[in-house]
Amino acid sequence: MATNKHAVIRYQALDKCFSNFGRKFFIEDLIDACNKAIYEFSGIEEGIKRRQLFDDIKFMESEAGYSVELEKLGDGKKKYYRYADKNFSINKQPLSQTEAEQLKDTIMMLNRFKGLPQFDWMEEVLARFEDTFKLKANVDSVVSFEQNPYLRGIEHFTALFNAIINKQVLKIEYKASFGESQYYEIHPYFLKQYNNRWFLFGISQREGQNKLMNMAIDRIVGFEPMHQVAYIENKNIDFAEYFDDVIGVTVPNDKSIEKIRLKIDKVRYSYIESKPIHPTQTVKENNSEYVIIELKVISNYEFETLLLGFADSIEVLEPQSLRKAISSRAKKIIEKNISCADTPHGNV
Repeated sequence: MATNKHAVIRYQALDKCFSNFGRKFFIEDLIDACNKAIYEFSGIEEGIKRRQLFDDIKFMESEAGYSVELEKLGDGKKKYYRYADKNFSINKQPLSQTEAEQLKDTIMMLNRFKGLPQFDWMEEVLARFEDTFKLKANVDSVVSFEQNPYLRGIEHFTALFNAIINKQVLKIEYKASFGESQYYEIHPYFLKQYNNRWFLFGISQREGQNKLMNMAIDRIVGFEPMHQVAYIENKNIDFAEYFDDVIGVTVPNDKSIEKIRLKIDKVRYSYIESKPIHPTQTVKENNSEYVIIELKVISNYEFETLLLGFADSIEVLEPQSLRKAISSRAKKIIEKNISCADTPHGNV
């Protein structure tokens, strides 16, 4: 594989162009697409030339590359380019031998850091790579990782990550769970995963407000960089600590840390003991029938949902506000399920 700088970024940009049958991409359009992708990734304005583009196409068509089949169709005196197969994409292809060797070399280098406390996360990542790409010869798959194959928006992840690194303001079209999509000017700061979904955090400049906004990336319709808008630096939020007092990704501005007491059935407590709800979890009472634990967190929707997941095994002792919130949501669940049970099958 060609190792010149930004090669993979160009291949991905060309892949998008060749896959788009709704537009004709001439040589100049392909060069523009590559240069735009490089700029969005690195902020570098110096673009590629025609010779580099032809070298990239030649590589993508080769067996050492992706073995792509291109149509080069005449339109007047010019030619436009697209895949011969509408459904083809280099991202659907298995790793080439060159890519596999490069990935192996990278993993060997990263393995040097295994065991160090700050690299605990790498154990799972390396195992995932080795299992997914079968990088160890004659070894069948022996592990299954949790994933959501239906998650939308994950294709935005790399571009959002690069926008944060390069401090680029984004115009994002976002559709919440209700209503029409709306546009926001976002100064992106942070990406966080929770419950197998990714969330983008950044300052929103909508209506002139410097408001920290939380966006689920599966609800992002699309976005584009706002090159003429000055980026607002994050000087107030330490995201390494920002989520310490909550479960999930929602940090309510109108709530503070509360002392929360939960009464847990003895049988279920063994699970909660091995997988604590929150780092502040402490045992206040432990007998043969139940265990009372105490947490110090800011209550939010995700925390309530987590408690409801334990069904009848947990009782909220305090505060009363959380007890009422859980009771209210539980009643709605019961009412919905009773109404469905009483409705003749097929009329729901």
